[in-house]
Amino acid sequence: MSLKRRLALVHGPEEIKFMDTALKIAFATTDMDSVNQHFGSAKSFALYAVDPDHSQLLEAAQFGELSQDGNEDKLSVKIELLNGCAAVYCQAIGGSAINQLIAKNIQPVKVHEGSKIKDLIVDLQNEMKAGPSSWLAKAINQHKAPDPSRFNQMEEDGWDE
Repeated sequence: MSLKRRLALVHGPEEIKFMDTALKIAFATTDMDSVNQHFGSAKSFALYAVDPDHSQLLEAAQFGELSQDGNEDKLSVKIELLNGCAAVYCQAIGGSAINQLIAKNIQPVKVHEGSKIKDLIVDLQNEMKAGPSSWLAKAINQHKAPDPSRFNQMEEDGWDE
């Protein structure tokens, strides 16, 4: 299985700065409006950059048709596309896909049929503001650049190499 089509949006300097601090989130969708796909047989994904106050479509990717069961090779192409994502929202997902995503630090999130992407993004932003769940806190911490002052405490404690 291969990627059929991929549209990546071009961003200016301000948008690039935003994307440095935002989380990359994927949605299994055919209409770019709602999450309406099983992960394994998803025909397309929409990838967004999301921070507590903003969100922006980064890219859309489309695959050929495959059945839900019996074709494990389909997962590797999809997981490769999601590299760098903190989470992927889908209607359903199999155990093999969950294990492969977790190994890549991508949190699978199952949602109800027809959940609107814009509503899921707002919910995610509200969670970021209110205090993130464990998977979201982990994703935020992994995405943060190391604190440049982290070595100051070692120096104050007399750290010697």
